[in-house]
Amino acid sequence: MTEYRLANGDVVTDEELERETRSFEDGSWEGRLENVRVGRPPLADEPLVTVPVKFPASMVAAIDRKTTNRSDYIRKAVAATL
Repeated sequence: MTEYRLANGDVVTDEELERETRSFEDGSWEGRLENVRVGRPPLADEPLVTVPVKFPASMVAAIDRKTTNRSDYIRKAVAATL
């Protein structure tokens, strides 16, 4: 049986997770969700700043051939050089 330590220090097992999942799915769960974040997870733990940059069209085409997420690709490329 696998145990997982939660952020608050509590420990939960696979069996407990399965039981909670079943009760949630069948509508009998009486728990409460806290800190529910809607949308994408944040990129950083600090404020983000937009930095407009222009690239030659051929460079953008090359980036698009490598990835489906242009912004993430550029962020990772910059981070790799810092």
